Amino acid sequence: MIDYEKRMQRVCAVLAMAEGVLIGGGAGLSSAAGLTYSGPRFTNNFADFIEKYGVKDMYSASFYRFQTPEELWAHWARHIDVNRFAQGPTELYKDLLSCVRDKPHFVITTNVESQFEKAGFAKECIFEVQGNYAYLQCAKACHEKRYYNEAVISEMLASTVDCRIPKSLVPVCPVCGGEMDVNLRHNEHFVQDSSWYDSRERFNAFLDKLEGKPIVCLELGVGFNTPGIIRYPFEKIIHQNKKATLVRLNRDDPQGLPENEKRTISFDEDMSIVIDDLQGIPA
Repeated sequence: MIDYEKRMQRVCAVLAMAEGVLIGGGAGLSSAAGLTYSGPRFTNNFADFIEKYGVKDMYSASFYRFQTPEELWAHWARHIDVNRFAQGPTELYKDLLSCVRDKPHFVITTNVESQFEKAGFAKECIFEVQGNYAYLQCAKACHEKRYYNEAVISEMLASTVDCRIPKSLVPVCPVCGGEMDVNLRHNEHFVQDSSWYDSRERFNAFLDKLEGKPIVCLELGVGFNTPGIIRYPFEKIIHQNKKATLVRLNRDDPQGLPENEKRTISFDEDMSIVIDDLQGIPA
């Protein structure tokens, strides 16, 4: 894309006038932060699973048909630890917070590794729509409760031998006695507990408070996997609120809808560079 400096000047102007910033974080944001599911980060952490099962990357491995629950949970324990518990806050997420710290802001994200909270964003200003690696749920959603899993994941990791955990560590639903699952929206049994609905209410309240006012929708790495959660709603906000501006950072799909073109500022440049430059913009 051309005229990078002019686009940054426009962002500077709209942020200065904005009464709030709505942040939408997608998979491209975490990827830009270094949380990739392939390459050395995968091969260094999953060498034994690669050798035994031939898995190609962390994403496809999460759908691999392991033959036993002991193998399945050995893999999930490794996957969850690498992406949620062992991974500290990344610089990109911390830089992002610096960009909006002095403005009222709210985060809606499809990411599930808690990087926003780790970077310092207030928990009450984050809506994790698709779940969180740190929680388990009944696989059939027999009841709407999530279970924090750090202790059991740590025990699974310590007890893994030849890509298997002991049968005694395979999690069982405390209500129906059935299988447990990671709290991720990958089927119709995703559990939305009271905290999920509370987050949605706070998100809607943030939008209602800024309806018709100058607002920046800062969309980061959101593609077309689940566009109905962030991408399309952001376009709708821009279309309905003539004082709103969409700032879209997306390497592959940066352009906005034609009807929102005049109030869309797009970047396909390296997200880390753009966010670093945004830090210098006064609030």
